[in-house]
Amino acid sequence: MKAIWNQTVVAESDDTVVLEGNHYFPAASLKREFTTFSNHRSSCPWKGQAQWLSLFVNGEMLPDAVWFYPEPSEAAGSIKDRVAFARGVQVVD
Repeated sequence: MKAIWNQTVVAESDDTVVLEGNHYFPAASLKREFTTFSNHRSSCPWKGQAQWLSLFVNGEMLPDAVWFYPEPSEAAGSIKDRVAFARGVQVVD
């Protein structure tokens, strides 16, 4: 699977976990040179508290494009140390 934004692969792995229709990539597969800080946080009643990152590729910013659960609930343990992508980021096989 590849996550692509602004014609650039920002993550790639053949080990993704699909949860609620989202592919969660291993955190190590995220190309950190394309990420930047985000203050955004969100909460899921069963997964826990999510933190977000923005993408910055080829001089363009996509705010709040990547999310992850630093300490997911036990029920969502399969997404520990994984990242997923918001709308605007194309996830393809």
